[in-house]
Amino acid sequence: MNTFLRFFGAAAFIIYAVAAVSDVASSQEAPTASPDRITQKICSFDAVENLLPPLSQQSNSPISYLAQQGFTQSPDGSWVCYVNDRNKEGRYYTLLKVQQIDGKLVASSFLEQGSLIEGQENRSLDLFMTLIENHTNTSQENRQSIQKYLETFISLVRSGKIQPSRRGYLFDQPSRSFVMYHPLKEGELKGTAVTININSPSKLGSSQVRSF
Repeated sequence: MNTFLRFFGAAAFIIYAVAAVSDVASSQEAPTASPDRITQKICSFDAVENLLPPLSQQSNSPISYLAQQGFTQSPDGSWVCYVNDRNKEGRYYTLLKVQQIDGKLVASSFLEQGSLIEGQENRSLDLFMTLIENHTNTSQENRQSIQKYLETFISLVRSGKIQPSRRGYLFDQPSRSFVMYHPLKEGELKGTAVTININSPSKLGSSQVRSF
């Protein structure tokens, strides 16, 4: 943690808050307009379409563009990216999740047993930056700085230099957005998650989903 603080120095505004995130990363047993900079779908880790529940009717959600990136809308209104469990045949679990909670936009990248799978680091960053680009009033220059900030944060999580806690790190003051690496309290997927919380998102509308 000290490594992270020394790296960012005064630029890292630390806030102590409990993020409004779902601490349950769901896992299930079988059967049961994207930015131009993204050349590969964010959610394209494995082909799990034959394992997933049927798709619901077309959504009017302000973040329904995530469907173009391979995300599936859950019955609770959240958007999820599933991945096959390579250690257990026929099982898949939620790797990425985006939801609206009490007017906030919350996106999580789940680490099973505290580990990132191959490709998860870059896909998580792409997801976070897509939401920041679409739902904050940041300039391109600011987004470049934010991207470097989040990229370094995730890298430090991967290397074990940031430990899970309920501490949030502010990366955009106007939208009161912060990132945190936190433990999961319950659920079949045991581990941790990297979460961004955009407290004052723009172009989001009034649609909300329930929190767990």
